[in-house]
Amino acid sequence: MNDDMPWVNLTQEEVEELRNKKYELTEYGREQLRKLMRNQEPYPDAMFEEAERREAERKALDALDEIYEKHGDAMLRLAEIEKDQWEREERSRTVLSRYNAFYNDECASLPHGTPITPEHMQAMTLECMLDAIRCENLNDEFDVVSIDDINALIEALHQQGNEYLERVRQNNERRITEEST
Repeated sequence: MNDDMPWVNLTQEEVEELRNKKYELTEYGREQLRKLMRNQEPYPDAMFEEAERREAERKALDALDEIYEKHGDAMLRLAEIEKDQWEREERSRTVLSRYNAFYNDECASLPHGTPITPEHMQAMTLECMLDAIRCENLNDEFDVVSIDDINALIEALHQQGNEYLERVRQNNERRITEEST
């Protein structure tokens, strides 16, 4: 030992004593571990389940991190697309609402018996459409109306008409059922 570690100043007997104590301590530790293992109560299932749950959660988060690292840009683009779609739908609902308000003021509120031709009614309807779209674009400078805006309004009007016809059909069916009973 003195050859391997010249800075340690021990006799051969002291070295042997240290080795014996190390051996005794190691054996003592092994025996204590064996006792603990023999006397140990079974590990509760709840602890196993919690450990498994945490491990599964960690793996899921790691997988999400990996997916985000690989596809983060695509996920951001998808979010932008969904945002744009939501904004278009909101815009379409707003334009339809404004169109209905203008139409009700200009066309539907005409007094009964007012002499008007179908052409006048069509012209007023188109003016209502343009007014609704102009109001939606109030903060934007423009001198043309987007075909997409017109198509969206037409689609919304078709849907509104279909919903009205469905309500009328259901009311008629309900009335007929009530009259027959």
